[in-house]
Amino acid sequence: MEIAIQASGLIRKFGSLTAVDKLDLQITKGSIYGFLGPNGSGKTTCIRLLTGLLSANAGTIEVLGLSLPGETEKLRRLIGYMTQKFSLYDDLTIEENLRFIAKIYGINGHRQKSRIENLLSVYSLEEKRRQLARSLSGGQKQRLALAAATIHEPQLLFLDEPTSAVDPENRRDFWEKLFDLSDSGTTVLVSTHYMDEAERCHRLAILANGVKRADGTPQELMESMDATVVEISGDGLRQLKQALIQNPDIISAAQQGVRLRTLIRKSISDPVTWLQQQAELKLQNRDLRVVRPSLEDVFVTSTGNFLL
Repeated sequence: MEIAIQASGLIRKFGSLTAVDKLDLQITKGSIYGFLGPNGSGKTTCIRLLTGLLSANAGTIEVLGLSLPGETEKLRRLIGYMTQKFSLYDDLTIEENLRFIAKIYGINGHRQKSRIENLLSVYSLEEKRRQLARSLSGGQKQRLALAAATIHEPQLLFLDEPTSAVDPENRRDFWEKLFDLSDSGTTVLVSTHYMDEAERCHRLAILANGVKRADGTPQELMESMDATVVEISGDGLRQLKQALIQNPDIISAAQQGVRLRTLIRKSISDPVTWLQQQAELKLQNRDLRVVRPSLEDVFVTSTGNFLL
């Protein structure tokens, strides 16, 4: 198993704020690894540390066999970075933007032409090639940004919340492109606050307040969750939720349609019977059932918060 990213004990502070706190990471080559967390959880700071854009206050980083920050310049030719905000030139066409980025990476002549034609085809931008970037839709800008980030065929691709401004169909298509890149050997590190995206990753870390709260495959995280999920149906769910969350053995309760999704501490061996025995809740005539955990449930039990 080859390692693309190895980090140990990373700490990054901004004044009195600790943005990243004692972070350990090990990411295998060719995988899609996710950072899942809300705004302010440290996702972007982690990416900037791993790309050499920021220096850590403590800890060690090795990316593609290069030590940071000492070998940052060598690393920059081997990685691609797609920021959350569209950062290409609005007053250039799609083709002009790609030519400009190609020249930055020293890609010229026949290789440049061939690479651009391939990317225009892969990302369905051939018919828009002479259109100014400012006039593109969110999904088209996203595809152009990904094409630009991969024009030099990087070994490692960093994506910072890349789908925050696109619709579900474009998000799904974007992830199909990421799996194509992974299948070809490119390692992908992507930050997100979307649960469905996090479930697509081969492995992921859940971050909150700069701390890694959990790490593993989505399936591993759901199977090892330190809570049982019970769904409760019936009327008056808003009032019932307020009563449920007063109990210290109930981690959270959240309404989903006509059901109340309740997380109960794993120490309760028979949560359905236990709930029915709580006289003040009056649950005897309601439908209660244990259901499969979701990644959002994992996040709640790991951090005590809901993603917004």
